[in-house]
Formats: sequence, structure tokens, C-alpha cells
Amino acid sequence: MSRGPASAATRNRTRRASVIATAVTAAAIDLGAKAASESRLADSTVDLGLIQLRLAYNSGVAFSVGNRLPSWVIVAVTGTLALALVAYAWHRAPRAGWVERIAGGAVIGGAVANLVDRAGDGVVTDYLHTGWWPTFNLADTFIVLGFMVIALLQARPQSKGDQATDAVPYVRPAASTDTTTDTKHP
Repeated sequence: MSRGPASAATRNRTRRASVIATAVTAAAIDLGAKAASESRLADSTVDLGLIQLRLAYNSGVAFSVGNRLPSWVIVAVTGTLALALVAYAWHRAPRAGWVERIAGGAVIGGAVANLVDRAGDGVVTDYLHTGWWPTFNLADTFIVLGFMVIALLQARPQSKGDQATDAVPYVRPAASTDTTTDTKHP
């Protein structure tokens, strides 16, 4: 099998497509859950033990930050951030392992789902309530968990042939053999 430019181009397209497919799936799941929540939770709450399904709306971003800003400002800022995430993922996907690509797709899907939801009426539909944390939605969960996975992957040392990220292997710096204790240099 050839490993020339054609196979590299095919691999890059496939890796980018996996990020987009994950993003579309995550956005569809969240937007479907938001639609179901608006139609079924308008006058009720469903207790699932640790979490309740309860309809709420957030005109701000995380933790209602910016809820007094005009909705077009929030849409413009979150839209710009979503585009930046897509551009970064497009650039990064050819070198990213499958775990990082799925995590990146989850972040993008969550961001796009919240952007699409907000674009209609200026608010994001939330439906997951714990009682000790602000009400949130699956898109928020995709964003947070995706960023956490990416951060953990970037923070850990890589071994040669690591299938999770296909990153450059971690090389421990050689120990210094200089036994001189004098810190003055000529």
C-alpha cells in the first residue's frame, strides 16, 4: 500500500471528516433534547434522582455571564468563537489521534448547538438541573468534557506510537553531568 501524498491526503480528509461527523452528531443530540424539553417540560419537572429535567432559559453565557448584553453581541461573540474552534480543529485534525478528534468534535458540536439555539430568540434552552449547580444542557456538557479531554491529552507525556494522539513523543531532557557548583560565568 502506498504511503505517498495521495494516502496522506486521504488520511487528512478522513480525520477532518471524523471531527465534523462528531460535531454534527453532538449538535443534533443536543438540539433534539432541547426541542423535546421545550415541548414536554413546559409545565413539569422530571426527577431522575441525582439530576432533574427542568426547563430553563439562559440569556447569558456560562453561569449567566453577560445576560444583560444585547443578544446580538452574545451571538456574534459565540459565533466567532465557534468559527475559531472549527478553524483550529480543521488545522489540528490531521495530526490528532482519534480521542482528540472526538473531543474536538464534541466541543464544536456543543458550541454550534448552543449558537443555533440562541440565534432564534437570544436565549439558550437548558434542561439538566442538579440543585447545586446552575441548570445546563448536553451542549454545555459536550463542551466541558471535550475541553477537559483535550487538556488532559496535551498535559500528559506521550510515548512513541501512542495511538490516542499520534503526537510527537515526549523526550526527557538528559541529566546534567556538570558537577560545578560555581554559578559565576566568565
